[in-house]
Amino acid sequence: MTREGSLTLDRGLALLQAVADAGGEAATISELAVAIGASRAAVYRLLVPLSERGLVWRDGNKVRLGVGLLRLAGQVLPQLREAARPVLRELAEKVGATAHLSVAQGDQAQAVAVVEPSWTSFHVAYRVGTRHPLSAGAAGKAMTLRPGGEGWVTSTGELEAGASGVAAPVRGVPGLRASVGVVSLEPLAAGVVGPAVVAAAVRLAEVLKQPE
Repeated sequence: MTREGSLTLDRGLALLQAVADAGGEAATISELAVAIGASRAAVYRLLVPLSERGLVWRDGNKVRLGVGLLRLAGQVLPQLREAARPVLRELAEKVGATAHLSVAQGDQAQAVAVVEPSWTSFHVAYRVGTRHPLSAGAAGKAMTLRPGGEGWVTSTGELEAGASGVAAPVRGVPGLRASVGVVSLEPLAAGVVGPAVVAAAVRLAEVLKQPE
């Protein structure tokens, strides 16, 4: 790819991100031009291939995300689940508790991958697709955790009576707001489990950032 082509691709991606950042409101051409530091004419040119692929939708001077993104988004979770499974398996076997990967969906945390330990007499059955507020449970709270401190969050009985959880945020993966955690009906020794969960979150981030 030529340098000019690379710059065009970068601007096109920046434009798509700017449309997404507008949230539920449609962005105007002028707003998008300011957001990516380009002229209105350049924005119009960049919108052509994005529109042709259904990634954006134009209504006169206003631009919204297109339904073509749904097809792309539908492929993300299966690939994310596949990448996370080995990391979660190692964590579940090491800790002896159900391990899970959760991602933020608006103001809720959704479990997208779950691995149960193979050697325990009993463990928590945590279903993929389970949702709960980010403000409740270790998985959700970990996504709001700022850098510094111990690096993990604990919870007891917040989502299910008697259940304890420990979770850590997955950091450094652009566009991903997620956490790795474990849940158990037995008390969890946070001083031991916490570092293991943090290590798993770091490992997953490394896997997701690996070049093709």
